[in-house]
Amino acid sequence: MALEDRNRVVILEDRVENISGADFPMGFDGKDVPFHLESFRDTLDIRIIRVTPTDIEFDLIGVDASIANALRRILIAEIPTMAIEKVYMINNTGIMQDEVLAHRLGLIPILADPNEFQWKRSGDPPTDQNTIVFKLDVVCKRNHGVPETEVDPKKKYENSSIYTSHLVWDPKGDQGDRFASNRIRPIHDDILITKLRPGQVISCELHCEKGVGKDHAKFSPVATASYRLLPDIQILEDITGDDAEFFCSCFPPGVAKVIEENGIRKAKIVNPRKDTVSREVLRHKQFDGKVRLTRIRDHFIFNVESTGIISPETLVSQALDILIEKCDISKKALEKAVKGNREDN
Repeated sequence: MALEDRNRVVILEDRVENISGADFPMGFDGKDVPFHLESFRDTLDIRIIRVTPTDIEFDLIGVDASIANALRRILIAEIPTMAIEKVYMINNTGIMQDEVLAHRLGLIPILADPNEFQWKRSGDPPTDQNTIVFKLDVVCKRNHGVPETEVDPKKKYENSSIYTSHLVWDPKGDQGDRFASNRIRPIHDDILITKLRPGQVISCELHCEKGVGKDHAKFSPVATASYRLLPDIQILEDITGDDAEFFCSCFPPGVAKVIEENGIRKAKIVNPRKDTVSREVLRHKQFDGKVRLTRIRDHFIFNVESTGIISPETLVSQALDILIEKCDISKKALEKAVKGNREDN
């Protein structure tokens, strides 16, 4: 494969070629491709494609997969949040066992700014600076006056389904004043925790602490953080007439369309990022030698979905800050090691 194709992953009918680089990032088959910081700065680019209150899609261009994957792993595992860490069960007569109930409670995303709280180390007592307290006290009772023929538990019983809306924040110290404008609460009020029937009771106290996803998934601020390579579909020879219509049908909607040039209908690629690289087009003999499917090795399409605790654009910014900090630590350690070797010599 030519040197100019070093940043292309080639998709064939029965295999994928040029999957990995060489022994070092952005290398190619042992060829001498030196790294230049100025060139890297010129090619590095981040393009924001779409932002919603919970999602962000952006393109990271001009980096090796190791950098993209480092950013993804930081998003998942190294941005701190507050989550329920300890459950003090006072009474639980429901059908769900204590440990299962505690596990479900721990996975509830809590809307609280982790920057406002300190890390709680092993042996530290809970304080208003490192702990958030919730209480859950519910009793299931029969609703009087409901017809005997009624079968809907929500009408027959009070508190038949326990939701996150039943969690009551218990401010400690000055938390009531510090968070008066944005009260601490579960992100969603309608997450089902468990179900009860008349006479069953749950009473417990929940302590939230600061943590990161690499310690437990409940601390992860993202529901998903993934990337894929940008597809690059090359039409090598004009595909016209009915074949053009059939060619477009081989891709997801919006990838290709039929245009008319000089009275001839021909296929054209209009939005390759919508392609899922199903390789359907390679199954048909009439397209042999007419189309080439590739993916751009250094163009990553990121999709990040926040749990709602931290806005998605803030998550990406914090992840980049952590990545920069890691690079600084590695750089200082390397400089120290090189200096030590020189002194030894």
